[in-house]
Amino acid sequence: MISVVIRAYNEEKWLNRCLLAVKHQRLAVEDIIVVDNESTDNSRNIAKSHDVNLLSISRDEFTFGRALNIGIEAAKGEIILILSAHCIPVDELWSSFLAVHLNKDTNSNVCGVYGRQEPLPDTSDINARDLYTTFRNERQYQSHDYFFHNANSAILKSLWKTNPFDEKIRGVEDRAWGKLLTQMGHQIVYEPLARVYHHHGIHQNSDEPRAKRVADSIRYIRNSL
Repeated sequence: MISVVIRAYNEEKWLNRCLLAVKHQRLAVEDIIVVDNESTDNSRNIAKSHDVNLLSISRDEFTFGRALNIGIEAAKGEIILILSAHCIPVDELWSSFLAVHLNKDTNSNVCGVYGRQEPLPDTSDINARDLYTTFRNERQYQSHDYFFHNANSAILKSLWKTNPFDEKIRGVEDRAWGKLLTQMGHQIVYEPLARVYHHHGIHQNSDEPRAKRVADSIRYIRNSL
């Protein structure tokens, strides 16, 4: 079984499209978990209309890693696909291109896969530039480079059980996890054919408070883990 864990906070603009795209995958996603962070818009009602497993995390207890751990703990599948609620799979092959790399019979050393993120027509040029330069066309097998991105990714639950996401770090929990697993000898795969649309990109128009939070987290990962 394949599960998908979707983190959401005030995502009424995107969540319905995200869930519809997930439900129309050629490789079926049979278990959908939405972890909602006290949304004040219509996000929770949208999730309920799709008959997903809707979980909650309070603003006080929220970290990116904790939200994922709550969702993954509830997931029924061994392969866990991870999405941000504002990321929309481009086509019906998204789940296939992520899951194929986590076949234990052929890729026993792969711990995680992350896919391509593409801008929408109304995405700002700053965000589009960052997406184009970060997510390129060639598949990569990373043994030392621990870049990983949970807006569009997949992991194995069996590995997560002994290596959950860091719940204390304030950002880039995906990179902290990637560093831990590559240091253990695992490989990360970047799969450019597993595509999602991501409206605001990964740097959100160079938002300074966000940049500081992410930079502080990356310095912690580089120097402490």
